[in-house]
Order: sequence, then structure tokens, then C-alpha cells
Amino acid sequence: MKHVAHWALDVATTRGATYGDTRIVAHHSRSLTTKNGKVSSASDTESVGMSVRVLADGAWGFAASDNLSRAALEATAAQAVEIARASARVRQRDVVLAPEKPVSAEWTTPHKIDPFTISVAQNIDLLLKVDSELRAVAGVTLAETNLNFNREEQWFVSSEGAYIHQTKYSTGAGYCAYAFAGNEIQKRSYPNSYGGQWQNKGYELIEELKLLENARRIAEEAVGLHHADQCPEGTFDIILDSSQLGLQIHESVGHPIELDRVLGMEANFAGTSFLTLDKLRKLQYGSELVNVVADARQEHGPGLGTFAFDDEGVPAQCTPIITNGLFTGYLSSRETAHTIGENRSGGTLRAEGWNHLPMIRMTNISLLPGQKPLSLEQLIASTDQGILMQTNRSWSIDDKRYNFQFGCETGWEIKGGKRVRVVKNPSYSGITTEFWNSLDAICSRDEWTLWGTPNCGKGQPQQVMGTGHGAAPSRFRRIKVGSAYKQN
Repeated sequence: MKHVAHWALDVATTRGATYGDTRIVAHHSRSLTTKNGKVSSASDTESVGMSVRVLADGAWGFAASDNLSRAALEATAAQAVEIARASARVRQRDVVLAPEKPVSAEWTTPHKIDPFTISVAQNIDLLLKVDSELRAVAGVTLAETNLNFNREEQWFVSSEGAYIHQTKYSTGAGYCAYAFAGNEIQKRSYPNSYGGQWQNKGYELIEELKLLENARRIAEEAVGLHHADQCPEGTFDIILDSSQLGLQIHESVGHPIELDRVLGMEANFAGTSFLTLDKLRKLQYGSELVNVVADARQEHGPGLGTFAFDDEGVPAQCTPIITNGLFTGYLSSRETAHTIGENRSGGTLRAEGWNHLPMIRMTNISLLPGQKPLSLEQLIASTDQGILMQTNRSWSIDDKRYNFQFGCETGWEIKGGKRVRVVKNPSYSGITTEFWNSLDAICSRDEWTLWGTPNCGKGQPQQVMGTGHGAAPSRFRRIKVGSAYKQN
């Protein structure tokens, strides 16, 4: 693979490229789902291909191919240079890359069990057992389960001398139970909605999640929501569980700090950003308790945003995004670092597979846990009147990531520090900076979970990327509740 990559770079250099890098990616994925006792989808796919990214005449060119023959390599490299020269005709300024010392490195996701050593038959057997448990509860009308495994092996070689070989594993699993009654549908998901929990681990994650053990409880909760009262409307203190808070971080912190959105280089999928450059180190993003980092390092945890090097050879880093409430950092690349006064990339450029141009993507964007010992039950006990909301059901946010509304699957009304009743259809809305400034309590490390979001879409053509979001249950004061299900 190293020889193949160097051959492509030599061709690009000969044709006039001043910089070039090549990524060769071999990808293996397995995806299995069931629905009401039957296998609804099953796929096991592999792909391999290469891409060439070059600078010529001060502009980018990119080309990719699934053919690794010598003739195809030469044609792909030549096409990348040709595209760069065409792009240069309309460039506003030359692309300048922040310096980065080239390295030679090997890295593999730490894992205990290669998920592809577990047979498809065993995978399906587990899913059907969970499915059966869900449907054993009277009132459940639809049960869905899923298992997903990925292995991505990548070779990165640059004209500056970098050679990086990375192998990344990820595993995901989850299920949901639906209960249809009258004109209402209620849903409960485990361990999270929209695919469950995903991490950069092997099959050991499936064992850790205890899928079968929790199925009956989840089904009963879905049915029970039909007998619950509607979540009250008004202004309340709210407590978000860690999974819902993870999505809140993703939408109202993660996306607006992507520097390409800020600079107007990327505006698809509800994207520009309210975080214009003048706000850096000046905007009070949240209360003094809010500390958010973008951390791709292994020591942060097995998040979907964890790696050793990004897709332009920059080592994984931890970037302070919000520090004691103050906005302190963006997600950057070698091309964009200079716009925020940095002389080094933040190491966040990533691509979906071998046939896409890498772009700035979230790594693990996490809210750090509280410093003082505080459990969820203690947080509830210190709340006089509020709503605990759990597991995302819906979300909406404007194109600058400023005004938002979220709905959750289930909630608890809190009075006098105690849970008094389950409520259905809880929702809340707000403005990003006002919301984060209302945070007044965060549970401690014991309650902190690094959640995986496997389906973050960005770009056109769309690229789907995995990101991580660490959070512990947290309380926000005087939030507007109930507008998503307002009764007329």
C-alpha cells in the first residue's frame, strides 16, 4: 500500500502539484436489523479504494478510484492535478497549510473481541431473543432491533513524508419498542434512540450493554406511557439525562464550532453558524460550570470521534471549546487554522471512506463532569419543581444553530425533590447561549457517559460520520417546556 501511495504522489508531483496526500481505505461493515420477529435487513459489505488530494496553483484538487492498478493510479493522480488547476482559475486566495511535522505511525482501536469473529447466526439469534422479549409485553405493537460493526483500515501517505497506518473498529447496538393506541404512538429506546449506543470498541460493547436484560423493562415503559399524563407546559427547571444532553451538545455546540461553517465554506444541512470569529474568547457561551472539549485522544474514551491521526496526518488533540463558560475554540484544519490565529491544525479533518474529500468534522465534543460528588438522585432531591427528560425523540434547530426545540421519549415531574409522576411527550425549547448560561448543576464522573452518534450528516454530496459526546445529567433553570405538544 505504501508503494501504491508513493507512485500516485510521484505522478502528481511530476504534473505540478506542490503538495499531495493519498489515502487508501479498506472498509468492512456488517449491519443487521429485525422487526417483529423477523430479520428485516442483513448486509455484510467490503470496499477498498484510494484517493489523491493535491495542491496545484494554490488550489485543491481531488480524485478517487476503486482501481489500484498502475494505470488507474496514474490517471487518478493526473485528474486530481487537473481539477486543482481548474479550481485555481476562480480561487480568491492561495491555500496555505499550517505546518505539521510528518510522522510514521501504526495504531489500532483498543478492543478485546474482533466483532467479525462472531458469526452472523449468533448476531441474529441475539437480536431475535431481544425482539421476542419486547413483544412479550402486552401492548407492544412494533419491536425493532439492530447490530452494527465496522472495521476501517487506512494508509495515509503525504508528499511531506508522513506514513500512517490506522485500523479503526466501531460497534453499535440498540432497540426500540413502539406502542400504538388510539391516535397516539409512544416509543421507548435502549440504550439510546436512533441506533442505540455506538463506541470504538469490539464485540465486548454488546456484552456490556446487557441488551436482553433490559428489554422487558423498556417494553413496559413504552406501553405505560399511554397511561401517563401529558407533560405540563410552562417554565420549569429541567434535568436532562446524559444521552439527551449528548444530542444537545451535538446540535448547539458541536456544529456551530465547525470552522468551515463559520467561514462560509460549508453551509449544507442547516449550517452556517452564529459563532462568528469576533466571538472567540469574548462570548460567554454558558455558565461558569460549562467546560466543553473537543477531544480525539484515546484517553478521553472510546468515542466515535477517537483516533490517533486525522485524515491529513495531524495527531489527535484536546481543544478547549468552552472554558468556565467562555467560548475558547473551534474545530480547525491545516487550511483554516490561520483564520483564528493558530499556527497548527486542531486535527479534525476526516472523510467518510476513500471516495470523499475530507472536511472538518466533530471529534468527541464533551461536557466535562462536575467537580463535586453529585448523583442523579441527589440532583433530583435538590430540585423543587422541575421535569426530568430522558432519551431523544425529536429535534429541530435553525441554520445558525441558535434557536432550538427538542422532544424526549419520557419524563418525570419533580416536586419537592421527589419524582411524583411519569409524564409523556416532554419537550423544551430555547436559545443556545441563554440555555447554556442557565446550567447550574452537573453530575459527577460516576454519572458521565461517552455516547456515540453514528449518523452525523454533512456536506454535499453528503458524508455520514461518527462523533462522540460525553455528558452527565445536568440541570437547567427556567426553561420553556411543552411547546412542541401545546394543546390548542
